[in-house]
Amino acid sequence: MNFNKFKQSILNLINYTPPKDTYNFNLNNSTSKNIISNTNKKISASLKENKNYIDFKYNTLINSDIIIRDFKLVAGGKLYSAFIIYIDGMADSTLINDFILEPLMLRNRANMHKSHCLKTKNKGKKVIVEKHSNNLSFEIEQSLLPQNALVKETDFSNVFNAINMGNCVLFVDTLSIAFNLDVKGFKQRSVDSPNNEIVIKGPQEAFVESIRVNTSLLRRATNTENLVIENVSVGKLSNTACAICYLKNIANTELVAEVRYRLNNLEIDSLLSTGQLEQLICEDTKYSIPQLLSTERPDKAAKNLFGGRVVVLVNGNPYCLIMPATITDFISSPEDTNLKPVFANFLKVLRLLSIAITLLLPAAYIAIVGFHQELLPTELLFSILASRENVPFPVIFELLVMEISFELIREAGLRVPSPIGPTIGIVGALVLGQAAVSASIVSPFLIIIVAITGIASFAIPDFSFGFHIRITRFIFIFLAYLAGFLGIAIGLYIYLAILCSIKSFGVSYMSPYAPNTKTSKTNNFFVLPTWMQEIRHAFLHPKKAKAQNNISMKWRHPNG
Repeated sequence: MNFNKFKQSILNLINYTPPKDTYNFNLNNSTSKNIISNTNKKISASLKENKNYIDFKYNTLINSDIIIRDFKLVAGGKLYSAFIIYIDGMADSTLINDFILEPLMLRNRANMHKSHCLKTKNKGKKVIVEKHSNNLSFEIEQSLLPQNALVKETDFSNVFNAINMGNCVLFVDTLSIAFNLDVKGFKQRSVDSPNNEIVIKGPQEAFVESIRVNTSLLRRATNTENLVIENVSVGKLSNTACAICYLKNIANTELVAEVRYRLNNLEIDSLLSTGQLEQLICEDTKYSIPQLLSTERPDKAAKNLFGGRVVVLVNGNPYCLIMPATITDFISSPEDTNLKPVFANFLKVLRLLSIAITLLLPAAYIAIVGFHQELLPTELLFSILASRENVPFPVIFELLVMEISFELIREAGLRVPSPIGPTIGIVGALVLGQAAVSASIVSPFLIIIVAITGIASFAIPDFSFGFHIRITRFIFIFLAYLAGFLGIAIGLYIYLAILCSIKSFGVSYMSPYAPNTKTSKTNNFFVLPTWMQEIRHAFLHPKKAKAQNNISMKWRHPNG
């Protein structure tokens, strides 16, 4: 009996019964309703009906930044009810006051005279008079709104897209159309130097988050009327503005059509970045190998446009996507164009060496120490064995501990505030490395291997390709631990087979080497002198194969 009382007292201490008057909230799925409203509704001639629909869509009783201004419009000596709608903070209030409300509301000669809105055409001696069916709409467009960007909309879907982009929309009673007026005035970042693709000899301009600023940068860089910029909206809810850019006299028509087809057939709710778009339009998504080139530099994008490629811009992102891409594009840098061929090729060899070191050096160390000690000189072998004499762990454990620690230090340096970011790297590299050696967790020789591998990974110019190499090296480490150089050879064979099987918008990833489409005057891995860059890449099948004449320096060969 005493035991039962003791048990009950323990249960009373552990169990907790909330008081009856305690507020309890439970998120119940049954209370949420999936309401899908029709945004393809046509604009009505009734001003009240249009306003009620906008109030419902934008929740104007709750949203504090949705501004609706009701007023009386003067046109042809008559008064009409009207209202404008815009988002506070995205539209320029000064432009709205001076160039929309003032011309429409104040009585002046433009809106007080009674006009039949007749348009005359002089054709020889005959005078042709055209009478417009909608006089009010014509008079507002031609006489009352001094706007350089005015679009008539008939669907609410276009109206909502315009408002969300920062425009102002005018609704007038008796008109079944709305006037879309471009008065954007939101704050945006100015054009600045690139952060991730540093170039010493080259333009110091980078893309920003505004798509129109980015298209203007491309226009300035290309300076040709052949540049075509097509607008495409992606996302059912976000309606993210994208731009397909290409040179109509160079880019292959089928390539442009394929890019347009993939962008127009994306059934997603929202698109927020170029990274998401890259995943949505690539053919092979099961590999970590990047298949599209990403850059923040307009000069690099313009160079690829002149080469016959297609560039896609996404609103709200300071990067663009370049397609198609081959493996040599990820080893190149915008600096290569501005340097002499000898310097650029030397840097390319260094980058190729850094890729090989990042991918294979840790695996080669594992293979030599575990299987192929005879490859090392006797003195070096004794030095390695002596350094590992007090380490109780196998070499694979040492290497994984140091590699993962290095990746942690790299990630921590990126996430911490900028002033202490370099300090984290120094502390991690010196203190932790020395402490690990002193504690006999790893050998000093392994510290050198990991440090060289980490430094080499920073020399890869493309961030996505460098990330892919960093991940792939762990696979080679395990293959080397299992079978030595045989495992590395099998891994390289499979890796090259995967690279040869991948296609980027119909172009082989290993072009122009597999299949072999290079010629003696085509830009391949090594940079040729500018006067020898006469032929564009054959694997792109451009409309214009020649980039310049055979004799480009006519000042040197006037009779050539």
